[in-house]
Amino acid sequence: MEAALKEAELALEEREVPVGAVVVLGDRIIGRGHNQVEGLRDPTAHAEIIAIGAAARSLGVPRLTGASIYTTMEPCPMCAGAIVHARLSRLVFGCADEKGGYCGSLGNIPDDPRLNHRVAITSGVMKSECGALLTDFFANLRAGNR
Repeated sequence: MEAALKEAELALEEREVPVGAVVVLGDRIIGRGHNQVEGLRDPTAHAEIIAIGAAARSLGVPRLTGASIYTTMEPCPMCAGAIVHARLSRLVFGCADEKGGYCGSLGNIPDDPRLNHRVAITSGVMKSECGALLTDFFANLRAGNR
C-alpha cells in the first residue's frame, strides 16, 4: 500500500484527485498508476485502470490471474469491473468511498456471485493515511486552493 500511496502523491502533485494503485505479482510490482483524468482529459484514466493496463502490458497477457491490486481508495464501478475482467485474484484498498465505491459501499462487483470471476477483498489497509490525502485535497479544492 505504501507504493500505491506514492502514486497517489504523484496524482496530487499533478493536481489530480489523489488516488494511486499498484498491481503486484508475487513480490514484484508489475503495474503502477495514479489518477490522470484531468491531465489526459479522459474520464477513464483512473489509477486502477492505468495500473491494470501497465501490468497486462508488462506480462504480455490480458489476464492477471494470481496478481493483487492495491489502491488507496475503494474502486468505482468502472474500476471494479476492470478488476473482475482482468481476473485479478485480490483487491486491497485503503479508505472506503461511500459516494461512489462499488467494492462494499454502494455495491460489490468483485464479490458478486452472478459474475464468472470473484475477487478476494481486503479493506481498510492504511485507511487513515489514504483518507487524509483525499480529505486534504477536497478541503483545499473547496477553499479555492487548487
